[in-house]
Amino acid sequence: MLYRLYQPEDFSPLYAIEEACFEPPLRFGRADMRRLVRGPGTAAWIAAQDGQMAGFAIVEWTREAGATIAYIQTLEVASNQRRQGVGAELLRRLEASAQSAGAHLIWLHVDAENFPAIRLYEAHGYRREGKEDHYYARSRPALLYAKSLEPADPRASTL
Repeated sequence: MLYRLYQPEDFSPLYAIEEACFEPPLRFGRADMRRLVRGPGTAAWIAAQDGQMAGFAIVEWTREAGATIAYIQTLEVASNQRRQGVGAELLRRLEASAQSAGAHLIWLHVDAENFPAIRLYEAHGYRREGKEDHYYARSRPALLYAKSLEPADPRASTL
């Protein structure tokens, strides 16, 4: 599996995965997705194998009250590539990008019924911090998860 940063020519296969993973109204619109992958405080990672996109993930970071905070916008893996470590590696890449941007905390929303995603986040040290009722369409709740990030070691190699 090849992991790399997003390139503009990746948009069509990336959005095809978005369409396969989420039904409207839970799906990002094309314009919103384009904004996410192009954002100045954003890293979008692609997983590809044999020229086919297997998954992608996007993290954004902002400065709040003097600290950099990262937020995982989405992490999606094509159905035929699940349970092969793709999501876990994409998650590690997001964390490394956030650390490189100076983030000391990373957080996310996850559908309260998305048990595979919840298991992934918990297995990687994310802790449940709360719940937001009616976060997703059709009054579906989201769980909030967060993880403290160790400061990046400047001597460590970059991904």
